[in-house]
Amino acid sequence: MTDVAAPGPGASPEAAAGFAITELLAGFIQELRQAGLPVSLTENLDAMEAVKHIPLEDREAFKYALAATLVKNNTHWRAFETVFEVYFSMRGSRYRIGEADDELAQLLEQLEQGDDEMQGEGARSGAGGGESMTPEEIAEMLFRALQKGDDALMRAVARQSVRRFAGMEPGRPVGGTYYLYRTLRNLDLDGVMDRLMEQARGQAPEPLTPLEERLEQDEFQTRVDQLKREIEAEIRRALVADRGVEAMARTLRKPLPEDVDFMHASREEMASLRKAIYPLTRKLAVRLARKRRHGRKGPLDFRNTMRHSLSFGGVPAELKFKYPRPSKPEIFVVADISGSVAAFARFTLHLVYAISGQFSKVRAFVFIDGIDEVTRMFEGVEDISEAVHRVNTEADVVWVDGHSDYGHAFEVFHQRFAKEISPKTTVIILGDARNNYHASQSWVLKDIERRARHLYWLNPEPKSYWDTGDSIVGEYSVHCDGTFECRNLRQLEKFVDYLA
Repeated sequence: MTDVAAPGPGASPEAAAGFAITELLAGFIQELRQAGLPVSLTENLDAMEAVKHIPLEDREAFKYALAATLVKNNTHWRAFETVFEVYFSMRGSRYRIGEADDELAQLLEQLEQGDDEMQGEGARSGAGGGESMTPEEIAEMLFRALQKGDDALMRAVARQSVRRFAGMEPGRPVGGTYYLYRTLRNLDLDGVMDRLMEQARGQAPEPLTPLEERLEQDEFQTRVDQLKREIEAEIRRALVADRGVEAMARTLRKPLPEDVDFMHASREEMASLRKAIYPLTRKLAVRLARKRRHGRKGPLDFRNTMRHSLSFGGVPAELKFKYPRPSKPEIFVVADISGSVAAFARFTLHLVYAISGQFSKVRAFVFIDGIDEVTRMFEGVEDISEAVHRVNTEADVVWVDGHSDYGHAFEVFHQRFAKEISPKTTVIILGDARNNYHASQSWVLKDIERRARHLYWLNPEPKSYWDTGDSIVGEYSVHCDGTFECRNLRQLEKFVDYLA
């Protein structure tokens, strides 16, 4: 972004405010780019224009105005939200202990004026401010906040709870999850929920029906979830105040779903990958169909050209060509499903079968030290996850000890299926080529390359790991039309685009 000159001493307040907002957004967008979000200069300018038309004191409006102009992919929303909450955690917030206590005291005073039951307790708490409140009084205020759904009181109680129960120490290298756990453990939200439900049953003129009880419970659970978000925000403010925005942003920075490594993804990241793969398959299927529909022109069709030239007095004014009729290729997917490589094979099978309509035939084979065709497990199923589960539990892939033996698996594949490979077939092998020092039987790939249209190898390991230890990917790759590093969705997308 181009640097903007700071306004001079005589500049108007509007010019100074505009410069401050520009600098603030420039830093925020830089953080987004560090997190991996692709933010262009045009989107940067759109965001600066958008914030001119919203009240800056409205945090939610400010957040969603930036999101509407800067976020292009729904899978990037969480990364955007994390950066926003960290970067703007201290912007406009009042994180001074005295003011927090004053705010809580004012809210308690307002509450006691409208609630006779809390008069004595509220006066005692309000008189001394938040600093003199006991854990029992905080629990009572929490109960009232959840009962009434009072957002302001909930924020104040969350702030007081973090101060009392989190035990945060300046400079201590502890993550926010630890402080969140300590705070929630002391609040006993399960007990508060039980108390809220008992009161709801007692105040009802008639016994609650199961539906009414479920609705009451859902409403209180929504308020509890809101309280947890307020506590998380309060802990985040405290950590930012202690460590700084840049340090916290680096700590909380996580890869985007398309950059998550298949072989090291957590359970939460695996769920995000499953959600992200479906939009990717639709896009790739459309791209494959478009490329096939708009094929290049073939050779000149002389007879057709001369026939049409009769309408121009025998002048070949309009040339005619023999348009090729590209046939849909066949796909053979041969996947290693041993150990951590199984996650990579699972997502690749998801992708290939999602775009299987663009191929005349898709056949799947899985192996460890034995090999089995599992195409039948994908036929007639609506949920491909169910088919993948069947592959992992029912496929006959163990020959001796269940340790990877590429050589034996390839040899059996050649004996059983090599005759079915034709010049229309594209064979894709998925695996890390770690053969446990068994015989490679690389002649099998040489013969497959001769028979097939194309032979590709997708390896989920970084290239720096190839041909180290028991990896023999180099021995196999000399017989492949291409060997690709494929550790995440972004690289997988590039390969399928290349395949198209």
